Amino acid sequence: MTIPDDRPRTRPRAFRLAPAEPPDPAAVALPPRAPAVIEPQDDPFAREAARAALGPDETAVEDAQALGMQRRGRRGWGTLFVSALGALASLGLWLWVDRLVEDLFARTPALGWFGLGLLALAGVAAAALLVKETVGVLRQARVARLHGALAAARLADDRDAARRLVAEVAALYAARPETARGRAELRQASGEIVDGRDLIDIAESALLRPIDRAVAADIAAAAKRVSLVTAISPRAVIDLVFVAGQIVWLIRRIAERYSGRPGLLGFLKLARSVGAHLAVTGGMAVGDSLVQQVVGHGIAAKLSARLGEGVLNGMLTTRVGLSAMAVCRPMPFAVEKAPGVKDVAPFLFKAEG
Repeated sequence: MTIPDDRPRTRPRAFRLAPAEPPDPAAVALPPRAPAVIEPQDDPFAREAARAALGPDETAVEDAQALGMQRRGRRGWGTLFVSALGALASLGLWLWVDRLVEDLFARTPALGWFGLGLLALAGVAAAALLVKETVGVLRQARVARLHGALAAARLADDRDAARRLVAEVAALYAARPETARGRAELRQASGEIVDGRDLIDIAESALLRPIDRAVAADIAAAAKRVSLVTAISPRAVIDLVFVAGQIVWLIRRIAERYSGRPGLLGFLKLARSVGAHLAVTGGMAVGDSLVQQVVGHGIAAKLSARLGEGVLNGMLTTRVGLSAMAVCRPMPFAVEKAPGVKDVAPFLFKAEG
């Protein structure tokens, strides 16, 4: 049953809405949005591919430089122990010097002031040595950085990086008279060469060719001295001391040729790089066929025992010099061929029939 509805019914109506006004930007304060941070991800496969493209010789040089010339001190218990021991030794030395100066003043004021003057001179000399050591280490790190960066720029044919790095190498040898002609040729070619790889090749030939020749002459001279002294010396101890002295002189001389004389810390880092390069390349390189010539039907079988030892020591000295040449060179071997033992010291093989 339906109950009738007597209420009046309204007809439907349409309404027009007013357009919404845009909000006032000053009245609405939005929270600041944090900037997007994009972190580059290291691709190990791309890194390994780039290292493989450099070649085994260049990879060995960069690994050796990373272990020595570019190596930074690691913080650990060993470093803490050495630092604490050095601090105690320095404190003991300072107390001894203080007591000495007090005793000099107690004896005579003139001796006390003389002791203070000597102490001041020692302090100035120590500061100068510290600056020299720091500059030497930074210079070696710079050379190692240039070597790796130039190898990568040449591989990628990067024109901008090549121009910047070549300018750094030219500035490194700005005071060398033997590179004056090469620097002039490089300045002329910099405005004409567009290809980055070609510019690096021209820089290598123009700047490093005279230095490479001088280094090869130093290695040959050291090998001659070692082989001669080993052949005529009566004691093995004399051989050992002389060979060690010649190797130290040769490494320092090669570093001086390429980048400047290293200090004590710089020499230790450089020696570590040379030892790492010898270990990576196998010391007596198989490509030089030295083992086959020394053992069995080679040189040692044709010469007397002492003369054979002299030739062998000369070959080992040459290998050390070639490793020092590879790690001290600010540019990789590309246009210029990396020399071998036969190229640097051919006189060691003249005894072969």
